[in-house]
Amino acid sequence: MTARQPNAGLERLYRESGWTLRQFAQEVNRLGTERGTPLRYREPSVHQWLSGHLPKESVRPLVLEVLARRLLRPITHNEAGFPAFPEESGSHPATVEGLADLGRQDMDPSRRSVLNAGLFSVALTVPGWPDVVGRMEAIQTGKTQRIGMADVNMVIAMTERVSDLDDQFGGRHARPMAAAFLVNTVTPYLRADATDEVRKAMMSAASDLCYLTGYMAVDEGVHGLAQQYYLKALELAGASEDHLTYCTTLRGMSVQAVDLRHGKTAMRLADAAASASPQAGPRMRAFLAGQQAHASAQLGDRTMALMYLREAEVAMERAESQTKTFGSYNPSSLTYHAGQVRYELGDIHGSIKELEESDRLRHGSFKRNRIRYLSMLAERQLEIGHLESACATWVKVLDIYPDVQSGQCDKAVSTMQARIRPYLKNQAARNLYQRARSVTAPSVVV
Repeated sequence: MTARQPNAGLERLYRESGWTLRQFAQEVNRLGTERGTPLRYREPSVHQWLSGHLPKESVRPLVLEVLARRLLRPITHNEAGFPAFPEESGSHPATVEGLADLGRQDMDPSRRSVLNAGLFSVALTVPGWPDVVGRMEAIQTGKTQRIGMADVNMVIAMTERVSDLDDQFGGRHARPMAAAFLVNTVTPYLRADATDEVRKAMMSAASDLCYLTGYMAVDEGVHGLAQQYYLKALELAGASEDHLTYCTTLRGMSVQAVDLRHGKTAMRLADAAASASPQAGPRMRAFLAGQQAHASAQLGDRTMALMYLREAEVAMERAESQTKTFGSYNPSSLTYHAGQVRYELGDIHGSIKELEESDRLRHGSFKRNRIRYLSMLAERQLEIGHLESACATWVKVLDIYPDVQSGQCDKAVSTMQARIRPYLKNQAARNLYQRARSVTAPSVVV
């Protein structure tokens, strides 16, 4: 009988990490919780892995990801001494084919559990602008007839409608619609005959829709899937030489990272977005600088955070009129960023003041974001001991909550119930808690 051989690859990575066995196990458990599947590994399990026992197949990606986060580089199955994974062949699906496959998987209810298990990766390889600009695989013409600008305008209009639905009601029902539209309409359009002008415009419109679909996946907490949509948006933006959507997507990826508390990754993506837009207008500059400020603050860099925040404020003052455009940045967004910066730097009172102003400036149609940011405000009011104010803010959340289908909003309301439970002797807290239980689904009640 052959003795089991120690896993030299995993041992080497473990030594490089500088962790103890306990710390390694804790990081895997923490990532399992982030994915929605809590784990309870301890030191003996890690010792077994190093001795040559393979972790469960479902756990191997978590082991690779925690090492990637620690070592700040991608870690492959082979490098960690695990059996090769089919997706590690080194070949990436062509943009249009990959987009079609991604959308079909997202449409298929039987695939939802697989997609939901996808991990947010800090070591994701993000293509730079020179790597994607003007590039697109040769497309074999399908059965779709020649397309024109009318078809492009239809895709743009559909994206705007889905974006409005997402803003108002959340992305739970809108994302499957967007995925179906990508597969059944946009992908055939990308394969159709067209002039160079129309083809570029169609790829740009498809990039916008991919970005929006990824954003809605973030809303549901499906972070690995969101990253896949974001990568397709970058590829299409580069192929169409659409600098605006390319930078907007990088900034969206930075927002996703900073919300998950991956400050270094958020900073890297925010800086990449800013460096790729040297000729950005004032609104775009405010848009990017605000995110750089938030990421800098999360890293504890007060000087850079305040510098970027001031840059965003100056750019916003110079911005053009407040015409609503997809993905626009406005004074409400800026004051939200100011609130996040102040909170990360320890100024909770200043953060509360900024979030209150952000809510005052926010357009009433943005229900999903209003729930999220009011919930954030209430949590911070409670943090400084203002229980009555927090309850009043959470009442506003419950006024809107039944109208929205959003994973992030469900999480916010669930958190509210957990935070308010210790204060049920207070009348306002008790009334809030009882009302929350009456308007939330059983899966949200805690």
